[in-house]
Amino acid sequence: MLRHSETVTTSESFIRSRAGRAVGVSAGTAAVLGLHRIRQADAPTTAYLMVGDRCRYDCAFCAQARSSSARLHFLSRIAWPPYPLEQALHAVANSFVQHKIARCCLQVTTSPGYLSQTLALVRQLHALSPVPLCASIVLSDLDSVRAVLECGLERVSLALDAACERVYREAKGDDWHRRLDLLRAAAHLFRGRIGTHLIAGLGETEQEMATILQEMVDRQVTIGLFSFTPVPGTAWGRRPPPSASSYRRIQAARYLLTAGACRVEDFCFSPAGQIVSYGLSRARLRELLADGRAFQTAGCPGCNRPYYNERPGRVMYNYPRPLHAEEIEAAMSSVMAEVACK
Repeated sequence: MLRHSETVTTSESFIRSRAGRAVGVSAGTAAVLGLHRIRQADAPTTAYLMVGDRCRYDCAFCAQARSSSARLHFLSRIAWPPYPLEQALHAVANSFVQHKIARCCLQVTTSPGYLSQTLALVRQLHALSPVPLCASIVLSDLDSVRAVLECGLERVSLALDAACERVYREAKGDDWHRRLDLLRAAAHLFRGRIGTHLIAGLGETEQEMATILQEMVDRQVTIGLFSFTPVPGTAWGRRPPPSASSYRRIQAARYLLTAGACRVEDFCFSPAGQIVSYGLSRARLRELLADGRAFQTAGCPGCNRPYYNERPGRVMYNYPRPLHAEEIEAAMSSVMAEVACK
């Protein structure tokens, strides 16, 4: 099977034209859109496009970071080969009509002209299709958030990535308070249309992650939950990913908090910050987790991000589909073995 990390060969000059009349298309998306043929066990239900060139920021975990030596057409462990812009956008429009995709998501790198490129792409795609659009993009103020939403984005994700200031400073080296304040203000002004990304395994405690999860739920911010994925060529390319059991506890926390089944104030934590109780009975916890949805990909509606954090046959952090019975039992057992219940 050709996996997402294996992609078509493209010339470096074409790759570097991505900021012009080409757009990166995730390998799985390219297959769904009919741009490229690969076999994949789980197809993406959202079309993922990457806008811009090498990022001016230098996040320690990101393949697109300024100092990264990772291949330019990669993000996390996914290949995003470039395609001519018009070809890609027409393919998205056609695939939405054919019900092959539910939405289109733009991953925007902070490179020269990225905001104007994004606005132009959104207008062009909206002229072709009513496909719902969202974008993960770095914006500096509320006027910019308003501009991208009024241009036609259904929702915009302002990624925090890190769960707390301490980890944010180490991983991203930017201003945590400025980013968080903008996210809070945008969530208040554009209620229900703002999302964020949070990455488990960057060095935060489970308590720190649960705390920021609760705030995002309270502010009606959609949470895209990721596990840290070491990418060769990045500053943190040799760091290990989080343990599966820790990630399962965080997935369960996000799901329970989002469902309103409990609040972070009900949780109990170990001295090291590990979740040891959700404040629920064993029967209630099992009932809430029994359908396995807690362990599926979390993000915008219709987003399943197949194999963004994992390789086929390895630890499945975010399931891109409904879980099988044995997968549900294994995931639930991983959570319940580590937590005390009433």
